[in-house]
Formats: sequence, C-alpha cells, structure tokens
Amino acid sequence: MTPLDFDDPTVRQLRADLALALRAAAHHGLAEGVCNHFSIELPDGSGRFLLNPRGLMWSEVQAGDVVMVDAAGQRLAGRHAVEPTAMFIHAAIHRLCHQACVLHTHMPHATALTLTTARALDTTLSQNAMRFHGRTAVDAHYNGLALHAHEGERIAAALGGADVGFLGNHGVVVCGARIDHAYDDLYYLERACQAQVLAHASGHPLAPVDAALAQRVCEQTLGERVQSELFFEALRRTL
Repeated sequence: MTPLDFDDPTVRQLRADLALALRAAAHHGLAEGVCNHFSIELPDGSGRFLLNPRGLMWSEVQAGDVVMVDAAGQRLAGRHAVEPTAMFIHAAIHRLCHQACVLHTHMPHATALTLTTARALDTTLSQNAMRFHGRTAVDAHYNGLALHAHEGERIAAALGGADVGFLGNHGVVVCGARIDHAYDDLYYLERACQAQVLAHASGHPLAPVDAALAQRVCEQTLGERVQSELFFEALRRTL
C-alpha cells in the first residue's frame, strides 16, 4: 500500500478525530495538564502514527496541531515537538499489541484504583464495569517514567491482547481499532471506576454479580457499537 501523506483526506480526518477525542477528554475531566497522550496508527501498514503534540492543553488541540511520527519516534510532520514518554509507550503498544488507537491517561478514579492492592476495576460490579469484563490487564510493576524503549515494551507485554491496561501507581491505557470506539471505552471506564470508588467510600459491602452475567453484558455492549459512534458524533457537534 502506498504510504499516506500528512494532508491526505484520510489522514486529515484522523487528525480531526484525534483532536476531537483530546478536547472531549479535557471536557470530561480526563486530562492532566499538558501530560498524557492519544495516538492513532495510519491505516497504510507503514507503522507511522498520529500523536498529540507536546506542551498543549488538550482543550486547545486542533487537527493542525497533531503530529505524525514513525515507529522509531521520529517526527515526520507537524509543527510541534513530541514528548519522549509518549513515543516509548505508544510506539511499543502499536507495534507489539497491534492496536490502532492507544489512549493513555491519568484520569482520577481509574488511576485511584491502580493505587490499591487490587490494582484494577472489578468488572462484576456496575453495568458500566461489565462492558470491560475479560478485556483488562494489570501491570502491577511501576518502574518510574517510561524514558526507555524497553520500558514501553515491558508495558506492552503486560497489556498483551487486552483492550484496557491498568498501570500500577501510574494510570491506564485504553486501546481500540477506532478512535470513536476507544474514546467511548475510555469515558465509560472512568465512569465505572468512579462508581466503584464511591461505592467503597460508602462503607457498605459491595454486591458483585455472577461472572457469567458480567460476560454476557460485555458481549451485549460490544455486539452493537452504534451508541459509541453516536456519542462521538454528538461530541463533534457540541465541542
């Protein structure tokens, strides 16, 4: 396949969608200063991907701010710099986990759960949590900032084939084949984690459902993703 140019209509749409996801995350309280990263791989098999730039608040990112990089982390197009840890984490997950879209945040309630001994969401609690049943992985071994390629590769290995990775003492990674589906998962992951944190804070015993039911709810949710697409289009209209 011929490599896609930065200004190809397909790439322009991906840049717009990635920028929209970043602004939506800021709107929903999932951002953290100018840190954390969203990326989407180009659908041409080149290994290149689009990434948010260094130093911009997510609320201000537009399509023209998005940067294109190669699998080695070299900036190929775009007027902004790239943050180093973004390259090591995202490049490894794209390459080793074969995930097209990678969303990494330190969103508050999901990150709070990575600080517990369980490290992750209980996917047998809320209905929102059940959509992630069997889709999560835990990397319990925090090693500091991801400033080396081998650390990104270690995180990718811990993620494996999971769509959601809880990174101990750090944050989360949500992956998907499409930006709209991945963002929908990111949003509802934080909502599910928030509900679990609030339920714990009540002091009352929690009431999980049977694992088989949680699995059925997950299959029901993933069997029809139109709601995810409608949500993203609603964000496009309102943001």
